[in-house]
Amino acid sequence: MPTTPAAFARPRRRTTALVATVAFALGTAGTALLPDVIDAVPRSVTPRGPLWESERATIELFEESAPSVVFISRYELFGDPFFGFNVSEVHAGTGSGFVWDEDGHIVTNYHVAAGARRLVVTFPDQSSHEAEVVGVYADKDLAVLKVEAPDKPLRPLPLGTSHDLKVGQTVLAIGNPFGLDTTLTTGIVSALNREMVSPSGRKIQDVIQTDSAINPGNSGGPMLDTSGRLVGVNTMIVSSTGSFAGIGFAVPVDVVNRVVPQIIQNGRYIRPGLGIALLREDLTRRHFDHGVVVGRVEPASSADAAGLRGTYRSRRGELVFGDLILAIDGVTTPDADALIDALERYPVGAEVEVTLRREGDTVRVPVVLQPVE
Repeated sequence: MPTTPAAFARPRRRTTALVATVAFALGTAGTALLPDVIDAVPRSVTPRGPLWESERATIELFEESAPSVVFISRYELFGDPFFGFNVSEVHAGTGSGFVWDEDGHIVTNYHVAAGARRLVVTFPDQSSHEAEVVGVYADKDLAVLKVEAPDKPLRPLPLGTSHDLKVGQTVLAIGNPFGLDTTLTTGIVSALNREMVSPSGRKIQDVIQTDSAINPGNSGGPMLDTSGRLVGVNTMIVSSTGSFAGIGFAVPVDVVNRVVPQIIQNGRYIRPGLGIALLREDLTRRHFDHGVVVGRVEPASSADAAGLRGTYRSRRGELVFGDLILAIDGVTTPDADALIDALERYPVGAEVEVTLRREGDTVRVPVVLQPVE
């Protein structure tokens, strides 16, 4: 059996002794520093008092409304589909929507659905369904989707009104901010009659402003009043960072209730109109501070039947302005967007009074609205 050289044996003994000394020192020091042992047990729970009435109302509203709010995922093609190289479908964003009727129609924003190759609607119970686009109306940032969900009853949201909203009134938003599904936020109506630009570039009038937290992903979700009724569709925010900064906007439900049924019935929104083409805005503003000038009257149109006059050039080449439209049923029309909005308050076939300036005189002419593209 080999022996261990003394040169190697001595360090080992010193190491052993050192370890023992350190262990002893630590053991004694540790014992001296440890506090007395205390038996720690969970604290007893203080019974909760009754919820406030306002809390119970909010909880009840959320539990009743949440099953009607959906999560929308959009998918687009990535690559070069023309040549077929490296083409794949990618997840391109999320949004919100809500059940409009028991037939499976889902309302959301136009900008949530526009350009998507495929849309998937997910309900709060995590059931998912492919959705088809029934129709869109970019001027109001609205779209209608359709899902086939025969295995579950759909729960449409109760419908409210927006024309009688008051500043300071409590409103609630349910949606999917940043992909966090079925999120509830509360706030108030901060202002009414705001104006925002739609994806088509047209101005949307009578928009609702709220401080209820709206973030990316909330688009297309419902704004509710304290009765759980739909009063608006959340659509955009004003923010320097892209996240909530206290100012959100919603398309009023009175507009939604005019547009959506037509999209469901016709696959598109059919605007009511007069049957005219307007003079260019820049030409109008050179000569008139407000109002819209009739550029051309379509033959056999409602405007033609009512005797409206268009713009033309005289034999000497001078521009002779047509009728200057000032109001529709007393609602002023300072520009083209205001005229379209005023007309869209009525269905096709309704008769409106058009106030106009003609050769220096104010004239009021009844016109029956016709469908226009």
